Amino acid sequence: MISQWQLRAAFAARLSDMYGREVPAYTTLVDVSREVNEDVLRARGADAERLGSISRVTAERHGAIRVGTPAELQQVARIFGALGMQPVGFYDLREAAASAVPVVSTAFRPVAEEELARNPFRVFTSLLTPADPRFFDADLRARLENFLAGRELFPPELLALADRAATEAELPDADAERFLQLAVHAFELSAEPIDKAWYGTLEKVSAVAADIGGVRSTHINHLTPRVLDIDELYRRMTERGIEMIDAIQGPPNWKGPYLLLRQTSFRALAEPRALRTPDGEVISGALRVRFGEVEARGIALTRDGRNLYDRLLALVDEQAACHPGTDRAGLARALWAERVPGSERELATGGLAYFTYHVVPGRPGDGSRPPTRLDELLEQGWVRAEPLVYEDFLPRSAAGIFQSNLSDEGSRNNDRTGIAYDSAWLSGAIGRDVLDPFDLYEQQQNRSLSQVARELSLDGPPD
Repeated sequence: MISQWQLRAAFAARLSDMYGREVPAYTTLVDVSREVNEDVLRARGADAERLGSISRVTAERHGAIRVGTPAELQQVARIFGALGMQPVGFYDLREAAASAVPVVSTAFRPVAEEELARNPFRVFTSLLTPADPRFFDADLRARLENFLAGRELFPPELLALADRAATEAELPDADAERFLQLAVHAFELSAEPIDKAWYGTLEKVSAVAADIGGVRSTHINHLTPRVLDIDELYRRMTERGIEMIDAIQGPPNWKGPYLLLRQTSFRALAEPRALRTPDGEVISGALRVRFGEVEARGIALTRDGRNLYDRLLALVDEQAACHPGTDRAGLARALWAERVPGSERELATGGLAYFTYHVVPGRPGDGSRPPTRLDELLEQGWVRAEPLVYEDFLPRSAAGIFQSNLSDEGSRNNDRTGIAYDSAWLSGAIGRDVLDPFDLYEQQQNRSLSQVARELSLDGPPD
């Protein structure tokens, strides 16, 4: 029998192999990531593994897919549910992007600590928003919804196997193999000719909309290895002649702890695709939609920490607007150095980041009772703090990656009022709860504090 986590690990590995065959530059990205990780491990030793063992980091991937309808999203949820992955987080890329990116998104991932340790595979999944009149007028919306209603992304056999795996939490060997074959094939790039005129109509609105609603299948849009030094990765990829996007998205490279998520990618490549012209002729063309992304993961921030991060982003925008041509990265580094605590201890005691807390074994007994305040427990050496890895995404960073790989900004009519979407709406569209990532981190932290209280015989968790 093959358990869900084994299915998840096998699916992630096979998807990576498949994408490497389809996009060879991705294989280069994985190779360079591995080289950088090995060099960082040699240089920094155990400290390099503070946010995850090297085996986890090396195996780690996240993928990205795009679908067109709530029904398709429900089917995606069934497939990833078979792998022990749940929808976590709501991301509105329509509002985060300056250009036309008419999607809302969530990420399917494992949520239990032991499952994340085994294999933390994630899939950032975007849903097209045809009902948003800023992007689609009534006629185009009707044509788009009709097109989407007439396609089938996932075969019934795959969905039936997925439901079995989700219900039983495992599959027999032969069924597991069949599930993996069908699942990987479902996300391969189709060779079916694309309606050139229809694709072009959607592309005028948004290249993302065309990639979702202009074809009769879905595919992996990008795959992402994890690297321990993303600035060094960026430098080495550029040295190899691979064109990278202009910037690394997310927090700046500064002297303090790694926070949240930093991402970059090589530019989307022009890939040969068969196109069908209005007169029925099939011609050879090229579309530029897929790329290879890389990420560096840091410490998960609390709601207060995230509010601080968002305020600093706004300040960087404000100062950059007042001083055109200023180095944004330099501005961000200066603001972070001035306003963000520079140590894990300060982040923990300031309630800005999430940690698990553990009683220090072998502490010399002097007859004193342990304090009840968390800062005093840390200061006096009763307890140590282990940072929680940020397992999720940043809408502005995701939008920045998407934008950097678009050939133009598309069209967006801001005179019209957009349709409001939120996590509750998305939960209804998927047919299962979209979990709040802050709640997941807080629960994990609170469990560790309760364990500290038990081990130290405190009346309650330290605060």
